Amino acid sequence: MSATSLDPAIAARLKRTADGLVPAVAQQYDTGEVLMLGWMDDEALHRTLTTGRCTYWSRSRREYWVKGDTSGHVQYVKSVALDCDGDTLLVKVDQVGPACHTGDRTCFDSGVLLPAAGQ
Repeated sequence: MSATSLDPAIAARLKRTADGLVPAVAQQYDTGEVLMLGWMDDEALHRTLTTGRCTYWSRSRREYWVKGDTSGHVQYVKSVALDCDGDTLLVKVDQVGPACHTGDRTCFDSGVLLPAAGQ
């Protein structure tokens, strides 16, 4: 991960994991549909805020990736909010095409886990 130009006031509010990351939930801005979860460090958040495109940190590849650069399934940022604890970002986006690498609209289409009967 590289040095960042993230506004120090924003950086001070973030509570990061031991690897310096914050989970970022991507949500379709007009329907409220939850699309995916990605990870951002300070630089990825800075790039997201300044370019209007979601940039994430790939934990497996150990590099930045801009959603849609290879697939064409772009996320245009409408707003970014930090939760009350400072440990999760909500990124409202206009998703072009599927959000999931499997080709599904959302990464949460693979099955709903229901509570036990009677709950």
